[in-house]
Amino acid sequence: MTVRRVMGIETEYGIVVPGDPAANPMVASGDVVNAYARSRGIRPARASWDYADEAPLRDARGFDMGRGQAHPSQLTDVEDPTLANVVLTNGARLYVDHAHPEYSSPEVTTPRDAVTWDRAGELVMREAVERLATVPPGVNLYKNNTDGKGASYGTHENYLMSRATPFASVVKHLTPFFVARQVMCGSGRVGIGVDSRTPGYQIAQRSDFFEVEVGLETTLKRPIINTRDEPHAVADRYRRLHVIIGDANHADVANLLKLGTTSLVLAMVEADALTDDLGVRRPVQTLHEISHDPTLQTKVELADGRRMTAVELLWEFHDRAAAFVEDRSGGEPDPDTAEVLHWWSTVLDRLGRDPMEARREVDWVAKLAVLDGYRERDGMGWDDPRLKAVDLQWSDVRADRGLAHRLAAAGRLEVLVDDDAVRRAVSAPPSDTRAWFRGACLERFPESVVAASWDSVIFDVPGARMLQRVPMLEPLRGTEEAVGDLVRGAPDAASLLRALATVAETPADPQGPDPAP
Repeated sequence: MTVRRVMGIETEYGIVVPGDPAANPMVASGDVVNAYARSRGIRPARASWDYADEAPLRDARGFDMGRGQAHPSQLTDVEDPTLANVVLTNGARLYVDHAHPEYSSPEVTTPRDAVTWDRAGELVMREAVERLATVPPGVNLYKNNTDGKGASYGTHENYLMSRATPFASVVKHLTPFFVARQVMCGSGRVGIGVDSRTPGYQIAQRSDFFEVEVGLETTLKRPIINTRDEPHAVADRYRRLHVIIGDANHADVANLLKLGTTSLVLAMVEADALTDDLGVRRPVQTLHEISHDPTLQTKVELADGRRMTAVELLWEFHDRAAAFVEDRSGGEPDPDTAEVLHWWSTVLDRLGRDPMEARREVDWVAKLAVLDGYRERDGMGWDDPRLKAVDLQWSDVRADRGLAHRLAAAGRLEVLVDDDAVRRAVSAPPSDTRAWFRGACLERFPESVVAASWDSVIFDVPGARMLQRVPMLEPLRGTEEAVGDLVRGAPDAASLLRALATVAETPADPQGPDPAP
């Protein structure tokens, strides 16, 4: 039993054009993507997205939403030629998602790698900001989840899981976990309510924007459990759990726990190991109430009548996960699982004694400590607009302006992944998923790769009558170990495709090329 599984993070960044509040955010976001692509020698027309296998309206509850019923924001399977969209050599996708630049990390297999390639996205966005700074007015980007005026944008998580697991079990067990999880990995926010109208400070940026328990939408009527059934993998074997309730994290420990604890709880769900019901009454209301109470004293009412704090509820999940790991691993969990369990218990201990003890590990606590310093020094109330400015500055991607970056540089945030590893991840893909093949092909054969997606790479080979698609429906195929020698040994894309065709039956390799429309 392990935290290891295929996972990843999608982050939409807040965007501001200095001195021009009326600037078109879609145009500005396109400038961000194109600025970075130019800096890396990427031609968007040659490395665009392959939409052939996208199915954003397929619902995990067993039906497809009609296109006529869908909000336009849900139609992510139709390319908008006016928006920038590129695939990077590290296997990530960089594109414009509605009114925001989005970095979707490559597939990884551990929470620590998820942190690494998520932080690589911060460097991607920082480089774009630096490039655009030479062309006034430039842009500023923020790794946050709300503009404080009523708009929210997402940091989504993705977990590959077994298709055999009943989705009703996912809803039953993950709903209470997500309601409470925010106390470990919320990013903190000045203002209460979707438009921050009520003065105060809360634990999570996203919580106020959630309205229903279960649903397909992601930008309206946001659900605690999202039902989008778009696996980007073998559909009868895998499900991709699409989680939209998390905040964008700067603290490595909080980010690690966001992915790692969720993977552990999901593993217990898959194994049908959660025999008791930790369900919460009124989960949406409780989600809001927990977020609005940084003292962590709010009581959660469980379906069986018990009442406990969010920290106590998370201890219930922790203890079950620890026992499950102990039973399945014989007391010797792998290092990734042991790391998550260590930080899970450490953070809960500190939050339970005094939330401020977790200021090195948890975003909302670290931010609150900074804000309280300003409040005490200058006698500011929570309605002081200067505090909202500090809140925004916390998430600035620029190293010299972003308060989170400055705290980490000063040793006041726990850092799990060193800067050199993050810098390597800006251009290098993970070696142990299909992202390696995607990124390596873009690095070695940029003129031949015309499009890519999570589960395919499409080549335009001179002399071929049709485009050639290499399908990659198995996320753990296409690794460096499996196909590294083939990719590095091929002088051109045509040679690579011939080599792949000869080993198409080998289980560890990508499938052979198919004609692409």
